[in-house]
Amino acid sequence: MATRRGYDPGEEMLGGFTTGDGTIEFFTRINAILEPHFTVLDYGAGRGSWYFSEYGYKNRLHTIKGKVASFICADIDEAVLSNPTSDRNILMSGDRVPLEDHSVDVIVSDFVLEHILDVRRFEQEISRLLKPGGYFCARTPHALHYVSWFARLIRNTRHASVLRMIQPARHAEDVFPTAYRLNTLRKIDTVFRNWTNYSYVYASEPSYFFGSRLIYRLFVLLHAILPKALTGNVFVFLRKSPPPG
Repeated sequence: MATRRGYDPGEEMLGGFTTGDGTIEFFTRINAILEPHFTVLDYGAGRGSWYFSEYGYKNRLHTIKGKVASFICADIDEAVLSNPTSDRNILMSGDRVPLEDHSVDVIVSDFVLEHILDVRRFEQEISRLLKPGGYFCARTPHALHYVSWFARLIRNTRHASVLRMIQPARHAEDVFPTAYRLNTLRKIDTVFRNWTNYSYVYASEPSYFFGSRLIYRLFVLLHAILPKALTGNVFVFLRKSPPPG
């Protein structure tokens, strides 16, 4: 089925999502740990672009507001101030979130880790914000993913123009410079070495196919042949050490 945004494989499946939809996998696990009294932070939330492109069940699953006591969106970009998905939007000062220490139960960071430059400082900030026993949940391309390799070959200043061709629905304001310094299971385990680690590589469906059914089918075959690290995303699920006893 064709739309103004090009071919969408999910439209051919009941419920509007494919069997390899990473958003369904990722947010199902997040929903499984949410409690009504939780405070949840979306670190790197941006303008909430998913809200305008996901519909039906996927949108309801992705939505956290209303499922917890407080859902906060934070970003270094002022676009976050107009994010419609939260109870509260806040602008970060550099890489610091203006929230009190140990004030958050869950931090979600969706396709943000590939942009982190100082990974040690990032871990310290996540640890500062989370309560003991809190969860950090992130989704990011594997450092060996073919898209990651392609991104390294293109200057960051040209990423928006290139992505506009291969992801017609992608907006330029949703494209940021990449670094890929926290994008393998080994690196996650090293940087968050004192955390309980439930992370894994998820072989999700192709995301970049120019809105073309034919190219999508070809990439599906490619994903079936290549190792997970070359085609998948790192799904990061970490738990901060709970208090003694």
